[in-house]
Amino acid sequence: MKQKRQKSLGLPGYFALSAAIGLGTGTFAHAQATDPNTAVAERGHYLAIAADCAACHTAPGSSKAFAGGYGIASPLGSIYSTNITPSKEYGIGNYTEKEFAHALREGIRRDGAHLYPAMPYTSYTKLTDDDVHALYVYFMTSVKPVESSPQKTELPFPYNIRASMAIWNALFLDDTRFKPDPSKSVEVNRGHYLSYALAHCDTCHTPRNAMMAEKGSSPLAGASLSSWYAPNVTSDPVSGIGGWSNDDLFRYLKTGDVPGKAQAGGPMAEAIEHSFQYLSDADIRAMVAYIKQVPAISDSKDKAPRESYGKISDRESVYRALPTSRISRGEYLFSGECAACHRPTGQGSPDGYYPQLFHNTALGAPIADNLITTILMGVRREVNGHTTYMPGFGPGSYVDSLSDQDIADISNYVEQRFGNPNVKVTPDDVKLIRSGGPKPLIAQLGAFTVPAMIGAALILAVAILFFIRLSRKAKA
Repeated sequence: MKQKRQKSLGLPGYFALSAAIGLGTGTFAHAQATDPNTAVAERGHYLAIAADCAACHTAPGSSKAFAGGYGIASPLGSIYSTNITPSKEYGIGNYTEKEFAHALREGIRRDGAHLYPAMPYTSYTKLTDDDVHALYVYFMTSVKPVESSPQKTELPFPYNIRASMAIWNALFLDDTRFKPDPSKSVEVNRGHYLSYALAHCDTCHTPRNAMMAEKGSSPLAGASLSSWYAPNVTSDPVSGIGGWSNDDLFRYLKTGDVPGKAQAGGPMAEAIEHSFQYLSDADIRAMVAYIKQVPAISDSKDKAPRESYGKISDRESVYRALPTSRISRGEYLFSGECAACHRPTGQGSPDGYYPQLFHNTALGAPIADNLITTILMGVRREVNGHTTYMPGFGPGSYVDSLSDQDIADISNYVEQRFGNPNVKVTPDDVKLIRSGGPKPLIAQLGAFTVPAMIGAALILAVAILFFIRLSRKAKA
């Protein structure tokens, strides 16, 4: 199904990148602005877009910008975004700038309650003071107050104990500001700041430990994101995006579609729809420059680049004359459910609206998470007023609701025919993805989570005291 709609969230005015970005703060000025406060608010608007605030704080289909209510899937349960409009009763209208910065950088609300890191304060903590100020001015002066309260987050015990986040923060939050690397170019430093402090790419693409904290030793090396998998985007030519050209990456971040390589779905499609498509070309190229020089991290499971697998199929012309007993169930289902759009050959539609299945990262990955999730949930992204849409085949599908066995059969057929033939999908794999994806240890511990965190904090405290004593003895 093809649709075209006008995008409701646009980039106001024209922003020009100042040459003075050596500190990575990204000074922007509106071409027509004369009032200093107006200029600051407009820069704050651009920063809010770069930080992708709308994607989480505006409920799907809602016209109430930043009113919250979007359910963020997590292994611990759904976390609902809050109202961040300047409503004094339901939003952040009573926040001082210091309190705003405290929430943004340390994940602590005005009332002292802790936020969950689904709000990426672990990345926003890198924001400069000037950018925090610009964001505050924007939200307080340019966003319309919405006088309503969104659905509340109600995680099961013990995850509903927000105070436990104080222990998690003590163990894992690096509360320091961004520092440019003097050995890198201004463009690379700008891209680093955009990618981490604002766009928070690390929150999805960096693997996490058992307590769901990022593994600093493996930045951007790929990670499970509930049902989706955020791939390795380091410079490794096989496991990462080292084989992509700068133009490929620029097009992907701007549009979510690079024929013969990848199409964005899930959270990445949301980031492109609400954020990246509105950033200046200079900022997108800065992000590309940074990502292309991220140290390569390889995975032994990757035998070839994800986008290198597969070829055109001529199978349809062969089996049209065959009895059904000679056709696999996956092939039969593919012909009925998928071939009308992606074509029996796997070439996709002639205009490229429906992508080709071969040379496609979703089918060339060493795991089938994104393929399964795409079949279950579908794809939707809106760029430049044009909507790209693929229906899902999960519960409530208006096309067809497929079983775990059906999706496993289709997945195995397309992997063998168009993708990575080493990938095998079972109904249990589909069931796991349908239930929200792999669960980290913290989600499996349940009631033992808080004691485990306290124990880890005590061990850390003892270790610190031990090294302090050793240091004092050495000085003595």
